[in-house]
Amino acid sequence: MVVLIGAEKGGTGKTTLAVNIAVLLANDGQDVLVVDTDQQGSASYFFQIRDDGQIEPRVTCVQKFGKSLPRDVLDLSERYDEIIIDAGGRDSMELRYSLGIASRLYIPLRPSQFDVWTLDQMDDLVNQAKGLNPDIEARVVLNMASPNPANTDAIDTKSIIADYEHLETTQAIIIERVSFQRSVRQGVAVTEMNPTDPKAKDEIISLYKEVYSHDKKETTPQEVAS
Repeated sequence: MVVLIGAEKGGTGKTTLAVNIAVLLANDGQDVLVVDTDQQGSASYFFQIRDDGQIEPRVTCVQKFGKSLPRDVLDLSERYDEIIIDAGGRDSMELRYSLGIASRLYIPLRPSQFDVWTLDQMDDLVNQAKGLNPDIEARVVLNMASPNPANTDAIDTKSIIADYEHLETTQAIIIERVSFQRSVRQGVAVTEMNPTDPKAKDEIISLYKEVYSHDKKETTPQEVAS
């Protein structure tokens, strides 16, 4: 399956989600490929740190740009169990091409009004993509949400997204936690950190299960969650 993690707005934590989910897949025994279509190359840099540190399991990451992207990804999908596309935070050629071949789109979104305003464009892009890829599913991941239990931004944002025709929200919500930043700098998933952050670990595993449980009877990263 090809999963696209992308957004029209930058700074929403898409690469952090992409690399964490990829590592969970690898720990679950899946042969996973990350396709980095962002010119900044953040995902590629993360996996280079991981390779340099000889951190297992290894995850293959390649950079792809331009018109050959759909053909290259479809070819690579014959060689890997799962593919995750990390698309740049803007309305790019790579994002649009990826929408044409992905089974699912996950849109990381900060629960704030400024970020919600960008969803009009994403809803329109998904609508256009359905002309060529009618089975694509698009879900918004509320990411970097406030840890303050009195803050209702996430709940308010979910209610707004419910009005969009082509977008849904995931049940999993990712809270803004320092451990996500620290883990990325080390080339590890937040589930691999020692000492661990139980809350961050539970959140990313919940999202992982939500993304992949549709296709497997039991998609539980036992090695990671234990």
